[in-house]
Order: sequence, then C-alpha cells, then structure tokens
Amino acid sequence: MLSLLVDPEAWISLATLTVLEIVLGIDNIIFLSIVSSRLPRHQQPTGRRIGLCLALLGRLFLLFSIAWMTRLTAPLFIIAEFVVSWRDIVLAAGGLFLLYKGTHEMHQMMEGNEGDAVHGTATFAAVMVQIVLIDMVFSLDSVITAVGIADHVPVMATAIVLAMIVMLIAAEPIAKFVDEHPTVKMLALSFLLLVGVALVADGAHFHIPRAYLYFAISFSIGVEALNLMVARARERRTAKEAD
Repeated sequence: MLSLLVDPEAWISLATLTVLEIVLGIDNIIFLSIVSSRLPRHQQPTGRRIGLCLALLGRLFLLFSIAWMTRLTAPLFIIAEFVVSWRDIVLAAGGLFLLYKGTHEMHQMMEGNEGDAVHGTATFAAVMVQIVLIDMVFSLDSVITAVGIADHVPVMATAIVLAMIVMLIAAEPIAKFVDEHPTVKMLALSFLLLVGVALVADGAHFHIPRAYLYFAISFSIGVEALNLMVARARERRTAKEAD
C-alpha cells in the first residue's frame, strides 16, 4: 500500500479512474434524481444522500468480492449454443427494469400526472432499494473489469470513493435542475431507455460500445442546452418589449 503512494503510475491511474467513474456515474445521478422525486419533498435531499452512500458501499462490496465476481462470468447454462451466466441475467434484468421505469415515468409526464401529486407516492425504503440495485447493475461491468487488475484494488476503491464524493455534491443541483425543466427530464428519461437497451444487449452478448452511447448523450445535452439558452434569450426580449 505504501509503495502505491510513491508510485507515479498509481496516481495517474487514480486520476484516470476517478474521472471515468464520474463520467460513468452521470446516468446513475439521472436515475437517482428521478426515483427520489417520488419521495415527499422534505425527504428528497436526504434520500439522495443516503442512496448514494448505500450505493458506495455496494460498489465497494462488489470490488472486494473478487472471487465471487469471477464466478458471475462463469457459464450457468446453455441454450442452443448460447451461453448464459449470472452476469448476463443481472445485466438483462437491470436493463428491463430501466426500460420499464423510463417508460412509466414518460407515461406519467405525458398524461399530466407528473406534478406535485406524485411526490410522496413511494416509500423511503423502496426508493433506497431501487437506487442500490440499479447502481450495482450500472457498476457491474466496471467492477468485473477491475478483476483483471486486482493489484490496483486500493486505487480502484479510492477512485470510487472520490467519484461518489463528487456525485454527492452534484446530485442536489442536478436533481433540482431536472425537476424544474420538463424537457430536460424527458431527455433524462430517454437516456435511461438508452442505457436500458444497452444493458439488455450486453446480457444477450451484443455489446454496444459505451463511447457511442455517451456521444449520443453528450450531443443531446448540447442541443438541449442551446434550446434553453434560446428560450431564455426569447424571454428576456419579451420582457424588454413589455417594458
């Protein structure tokens, strides 16, 4: 452990892994903000903080369960030459849940039932369970990758902790922004559907490169940011004309 503190490569790995964890945690923050919005308003900040802390413990549990994680990739059964493992089942189930959750939330928005009436419709425990389970699904592949670099598990653990600290700081403003802008929330739900499809595809052994997904997400965020800027500029012009 002491050798890692004076190893330049370890510090470079730590910085790289922390940035990657933060970038890959964007979809997790989106899911967190949407699920926590079902809590009573006074419980939402606490729910987001506790949810992220529990998610951190879940990720560290996966990271340090190297032997168990290795068994997850072992063949469980075979159907017509299609090899199925626990990893495939977990990823597919998580993807299907995201598809259900995203579709359900979109339906609520389109039907006009997305207002204050939905706040308080979920129990605190149910929201925490959803956050932890989906976070573990999100982080499953990255932790499995870490199995191949077991010598750097302390570096990985530190990167996860640092990324979670950043997510704790960013979760509240992101959740507030998503909740105040319906078009952004619809875009966020679309991201969940996209990630859900990718997880189901991974479970079926059809890997979709994550770079494609994050490019699509980044491009959509850029377009939505321009739309918001145009809308604000239009509002300022209208206010000036009214004066």
